[in-house]
Amino acid sequence: MKDYLVRATAADAQIRAFAVTTRETVETAREKHNTSPVVTAALGRLLTAGAMMGSMLKGEKDILTIQVKGDGPMRGMTVTADALGRVKGYAYEPQVILPANALGKLDVGGAVGRGMLSVIKDMGLKEPYVGQTVLQTGEIAEDLTYYFATSEQVPSCVGLGVLMEKDNTVKQAGGFIIQLMPFAAEETIVALEKKLTEIISVTAMLEAGNTPEQILEILLGELGLQILDTMPVEYYCNCDRERVERALAGIGKKDLQEMIDDGKEIEVNCDFCNTKYTFSVGELESLLQRGRK
Repeated sequence: MKDYLVRATAADAQIRAFAVTTRETVETAREKHNTSPVVTAALGRLLTAGAMMGSMLKGEKDILTIQVKGDGPMRGMTVTADALGRVKGYAYEPQVILPANALGKLDVGGAVGRGMLSVIKDMGLKEPYVGQTVLQTGEIAEDLTYYFATSEQVPSCVGLGVLMEKDNTVKQAGGFIIQLMPFAAEETIVALEKKLTEIISVTAMLEAGNTPEQILEILLGELGLQILDTMPVEYYCNCDRERVERALAGIGKKDLQEMIDDGKEIEVNCDFCNTKYTFSVGELESLLQRGRK
């Protein structure tokens, strides 16, 4: 099944909801960054959330960035997403190995540790919107639930899951976000809260063969679920040689001259997709000349 996202409402639009399957996206990230299982799970959860939160953006050129910085061995992660279901990300330390947690599961919270969650929305204005909250558990879903409630004042329930195969490839990945609108009636809130106490894990629902639509049906079917639309989701990095050239040209003439004086080619690596771009001394000299014109 190709990765895709579903947007929906329920209870006469008192609730808005998102659900997504992201196995291919998370597996692509694992392959590109050669992440350990616990890092794959952590980054996979954040990529999954990023895809759904990106779909909440209004403009096609708007960009969402989620940063997690913690004192655990992974140190943190950065994920960016757009409104078209395209997402990319990386972990600061991709090869963390930890024993299972008390529940026998991958210890994402232990890998992340204590720290901060930042959400940056660049909507083409002078200044981007920045929301920050303290990490609650490091398990990502609970941290984003807390972020929505405190930073955006939107009561939300976030569910995220990544299930690994024995060979450390990704078996299942996906998630949901359910949010109450400001005009939600008390009986709607009570009914939703009751339903959310009954749910099993995201990966269990995916393992049972449920699609994003079926996951939302399980969660909201009794509350008048209405599917609005679907969109494909993919791991997508928009880096290219031209962009890297512009970045190099922007570092300043002094630094470029020092690279040229070293007399060796340089290699620039994209954090998001690990593509390596090599520039010869001659190409660096051309960049310097262009900057002087």
